[in-house]
Amino acid sequence: FITMNPGSAGRSDLPDNLKVLFRTVAMMVPDYAMIGEILLMSFGFSDARVLAKKIVATYKLCSEQLSSQTHYDYGMRAVMAVLRAAGNLKQAYKTQDEAILMLRAIRDVNVPKFLSHDLPLFEGIAKDLFPGIKLPEPDYVNMLSAMHGACEKQNLQPTGYFLQKTIELYEMIVVRHGLMVVGYSYGGKTCSYRVLADTLGKLCELGQNDENKVRVYAMNPKSITMGQLYGQFDPVSHEWTDGILAINYRTAASDQGPDRKWVMFDGPVDAIWI
Repeated sequence: FITMNPGSAGRSDLPDNLKVLFRTVAMMVPDYAMIGEILLMSFGFSDARVLAKKIVATYKLCSEQLSSQTHYDYGMRAVMAVLRAAGNLKQAYKTQDEAILMLRAIRDVNVPKFLSHDLPLFEGIAKDLFPGIKLPEPDYVNMLSAMHGACEKQNLQPTGYFLQKTIELYEMIVVRHGLMVVGYSYGGKTCSYRVLADTLGKLCELGQNDENKVRVYAMNPKSITMGQLYGQFDPVSHEWTDGILAINYRTAASDQGPDRKWVMFDGPVDAIWI
């Protein structure tokens, strides 16, 4: 199979003379509501059908009402992230109202990626779909205390916005395997993940929140060649040389300890190395 993404950055259309050599296959849009219902039932939700339809309705309304941004995603990946978050919450709070758990999962996954002018619209959509549901305040007392200490250690000012974005980064890490932190230069992206790493390490030392220390494997993909980053084949000696990413990834994967391992690409985003 050849999957073409001609709309993505750095991609191009398959030439017609090459396209005729392959047989095209028609694809249909999956039934998000049915997939969501089945997964929610497997997580133990009793009101799975109604809640699955609300997830689909939320993303449908967001795609119609919110502004168009390149990093906004309302497809299957986004739905799966919400379902995973809802499953984690159900495991932690078995007796909690299911509508509250679902609303919290939708907010935790989506709020960090929305721009400020889209947030009021999203809040309105959430209120319409979950009328009368009021979310309890999440308990981040221990984390905020450790975060203030981490900011002081790194000589940073713990402003409210910075702490909020760092907590949102943590919430995204919980529900996703990989993610991107995007923003302008000197916006605090690197400081945010470093403060979060120190915070989780401090919580681990204190035995709070059931957290583990963080090992960060950071690299700047624009400071080296693609061969040095991913690995390259030497045409003269016919030897393969592993790249920095391969070595770091193997080191992290072979470590069987409980620590979190973050493989970080800390640099400008482009279509070549990504």
